Amino acid sequence: MKTVVVTDVERADASSIERLAAHGVATVHEAMGRTGLLGASLRPIQSGVRIAGSAVTVLCWPGDNLMIHAAVEQCREGDVLVVTTASPSLDGSFGELFATALQHRGVRGLVTTGGVRDVADLRAMGFPVWSAAVNAQGTVKATAGSVNVPITVGSAVVSAGDVIIADDDGALCVPRRYVQAVLGAADARVRKEAESRAAYLAGELSLDRNQLRGILNELGVRYVSAAEYEADNGSS
Repeated sequence: MKTVVVTDVERADASSIERLAAHGVATVHEAMGRTGLLGASLRPIQSGVRIAGSAVTVLCWPGDNLMIHAAVEQCREGDVLVVTTASPSLDGSFGELFATALQHRGVRGLVTTGGVRDVADLRAMGFPVWSAAVNAQGTVKATAGSVNVPITVGSAVVSAGDVIIADDDGALCVPRRYVQAVLGAADARVRKEAESRAAYLAGELSLDRNQLRGILNELGVRYVSAAEYEADNGSS
C-alpha cells in the first residue's frame, strides 16, 4: 500500500452540492441507476440530519487512527471526511476531539466503515456521523496509511473530491465528474414523483399509473374471490 497525503484536491461547486443535498440519498441513488450507496452497515448516530459535501478520503491501518490526524489538515469548509481501513476494523478510531477540530474547519460530518465513540458528545455538539459501529475500543497512532486516495466503501469507490450525501437512509457517493448529469436525473425524478403524488392524492392506483397489471398477468397472478380461494385451498 502506497502511503501518501494528496493535497489540493479539486472539488465540485458548492451550489451543485447543495442541490444534491436537497434531493437526499434515496432520490439520488435512484437517479444514478441505483448505484453509489456506501453500504447498509453505515448507520447515522443521529436522526433527522442530512448533509452533503466533498469527500476527503482516509485509508487507515486497522486499530490505528494516525492518518485521520493527517487528514484534518487537508479538510476545508464543506468537506465530509470518509474513512476506511486496509482490512475490516470496528475499533473506535474517532471521537469528540476529532469532531471539535473538524467542526472548527467547517467539515460537515464523518462517514466511516469503522467505529466511533463519545457518541453523546458528538450528538450534543451537532457533528453528524455515519459509522459501522459505536465502540469505545481505542486505537494507536503507529502505522502509515494514505489521505485523498481512492478508497472502497461498500460496493462504491470513493475518490477525493467526490460528493458525499448522507441522511437517515444511509450514505451515498456521487463521482465528481458525474455531478451535473446526476443533478439533471434527480431533478427529473423529483418532478415525476410530484406528478405521481398528486395522482395518488386524487385516488389513482399505483398499479394503474405504473402499468403493473399487465406484469401481474404475465406472471400468472390471478384475481379470485374469497369463496373461490377457500374452495381451492380448503377452509381453515
